[in-house]
Amino acid sequence: MTRIAFLHTGAVVIPPVMALAGELLPDVATVNYLDDKIVADLRDPRLSGSIEGRLESLARAAKDGGADAVMFTCSSISQLAAPIAERVGIPVLRIDEAMADVAVATGPRIAVIATLPTTCEPTTSLIRERAELAGRDPQIVSEVVEGAFEAVAGGDRETHDRLVVAAIERLAPDADVIVLAQASMASAADAATVDVPVLTSLRPGIERLAASL
Repeated sequence: MTRIAFLHTGAVVIPPVMALAGELLPDVATVNYLDDKIVADLRDPRLSGSIEGRLESLARAAKDGGADAVMFTCSSISQLAAPIAERVGIPVLRIDEAMADVAVATGPRIAVIATLPTTCEPTTSLIRERAELAGRDPQIVSEVVEGAFEAVAGGDRETHDRLVVAAIERLAPDADVIVLAQASMASAADAATVDVPVLTSLRPGIERLAASL
């Protein structure tokens, strides 16, 4: 049986990923690996240099445990997928790549919303990477929603969603598509009332994974 390892930087993402895996990957064995200090350590100059090595160690553990591929579920670390895959010797996939492709195909005005600066820049870079491959040159604007991450980290999902929805509704009139940079923001997508698509990463990412198997 094919085995896929999901590598997370926040425990909050594991339940929705497992729900989608159960729906979309019914004949695949899954395993989760978690380092819940990575997002914080990316902002710490003393520890940020350790991130790639820690992720590589987890990917090697996944391979040793029989994984045929690893999927990163955090946009903050997407840029490390390719070099780690090359060294470890199994595919390391990015859950947000499919979302970026949909955004590029939807229209030239893309608004990226994040709740952490460490996620905003990698997501914007990923969209530019995928746009270049598609021969497109979108206009990308981005915003980090202050206070939203702190709210959800403290268990206040309602405040998180209210802040993110406000940002979605503020940016939507001048965008063809909204991209939510973090999987943990998905609940806000359902709450926003706008006339443009609001994209999240989990479902399109796991659908692409399923199609590749």
